[in-house]
Amino acid sequence: MTLLRKPLTAFGQTILRFLYMTFGIYLTVLLLRYPTLSLQYAATGLNLWFQKMIPTLLPFMILSGILIRMNLTEGFVRLVHPLLRFCFRISPNGSYSLIMGFLCGFPMGARIVGELYGNGKLSKWEAERLLAFCNNIGPIYFLSFAMPMLGIRKVFLPFLIMYGIPLLYGFLLMRLFPHIRWKRQAKLTNAANYLQRTDTPQHSGISAKNSPIPLLAAADEAILSGLLGIAKLGGYMVFFNLLNILFVPFSQLSPGLLGLYHCVLEITGGIDRCGQNFPYIVLILLPFGGFSCFGQTYSMICHTDLSIRPYLFHKLIQTALTALCYVLLQPF
Repeated sequence: MTLLRKPLTAFGQTILRFLYMTFGIYLTVLLLRYPTLSLQYAATGLNLWFQKMIPTLLPFMILSGILIRMNLTEGFVRLVHPLLRFCFRISPNGSYSLIMGFLCGFPMGARIVGELYGNGKLSKWEAERLLAFCNNIGPIYFLSFAMPMLGIRKVFLPFLIMYGIPLLYGFLLMRLFPHIRWKRQAKLTNAANYLQRTDTPQHSGISAKNSPIPLLAAADEAILSGLLGIAKLGGYMVFFNLLNILFVPFSQLSPGLLGLYHCVLEITGGIDRCGQNFPYIVLILLPFGGFSCFGQTYSMICHTDLSIRPYLFHKLIQTALTALCYVLLQPF
């Protein structure tokens, strides 16, 4: 897995280790100093995971896992694939990733891309570019949770900005710049070859076979994989909600700055804490999803050689474009 940083010098590694240690000590002191508040933040993350993520994501994880293992993804998108192929120049499995990513929301887009790439059904070029724009906040979450919490009744324009920008970005990335593909083609390897040369236990559990497996075997693998994935997401939600305690000693900070921090850290908790007071902050940061979603996305692709750095770069661009749209249009 490509890391976010290049190899550091010995001095740089020492500084980085010192910063990590300082952060760990500071967080430990805060947990001991504010035990009740720490429990409240951790419980908030756990409740959000149990009440929101498990019911909404786990069924899709299992269903998608079964479809992938039984080689049914191409048939699933047969009717809409010609249109998506024309717009985005993607394969049938790419169309499946795009549709499920937009419908199911974070981090299902990344999970499906990672699974299809890990099973040799997406090229690295296609997987990297799909990851750039098909891993977004789900429309059900956007309409049923985010908009009511922000007190927004006219949802058409925010909805159009939320999903129009990544679609347009993906169109430009995959349809209008095909020459990028050919410049890098010699450097790319597909996932099947990657798995064949990887002998670590982490990769050995991923099947690179193109032949479908029986329903019960596919369901068994998909359920186990889905439970592992949803458990990892729960850990990320608990941890990042707990990090809201970092600025508790600095109560003199402005509410706007604290609201920005909460949203950047974990978007669901940020909406709950500051949504109606700072709706523009939330709307601008929804495409990014917060560092919790960033960590969840990493957990979905860490078993492959897909890099998280391009994903972060593309998400920051889309967040900047979203901010520009709200500044220019001023819908509220």
